[in-house]
Amino acid sequence: MKKRINWKVLIISFIVVHLAALIGSLSTNADSEWYDSVKPSITPPNYVFPIVWTILFIFISLSLYLVWMNSKKNQKKAIGIVFGINLILNALWSYLFFGLQNPLAAFYELILLWISIISMLILNYRINKSGFWMLMPYFLWVSFAGILNWLIAFG
Repeated sequence: MKKRINWKVLIISFIVVHLAALIGSLSTNADSEWYDSVKPSITPPNYVFPIVWTILFIFISLSLYLVWMNSKKNQKKAIGIVFGINLILNALWSYLFFGLQNPLAAFYELILLWISIISMLILNYRINKSGFWMLMPYFLWVSFAGILNWLIAFG
C-alpha cells in the first residue's frame, strides 16, 4: 500500500528550505569585480551555480519531507534542529563570503556547514535512506565549495 503525500508538510518543507535559499541569495553576487579577482581557475562558470543550487534546494526540501514523514514523534525535534542549523549556516556562508567579502571567516563557517550536512546525512540514514541519498549531492557540492573557498582564503 502506497502512502499518500502530505501536501501540507511537503509545501512547508519547500517554503522553509527555499526561504533560507532566498535569504542567502540576497548577499550573493558572483558577478562582482571582487569575486572575479579572487575565484580560482577551477571555479565553474557563474551560470552553473544557480542551476546547481536550485536542484540542491529541491533535494534538501524533499529530504526534509521524507525524514519528517518517516520519523517517530520523538525524532521530530532533532530533525527541526539539525535542518534549522544547516539552513542558517547555509545562508550565513553567503553573507560572510559575498556580503562581507571575508573568505577566511566563510571557510571556517563552511566547516560548521559541512558538519551540519553530515548530521543531516546521519539523521536521514537512520530514518529514511531515500532522504540520505538526496543529500549526497549537497554534501559533495559543499565539499567542492570548500575546496574553492580554501583556495581563495589560503591559496
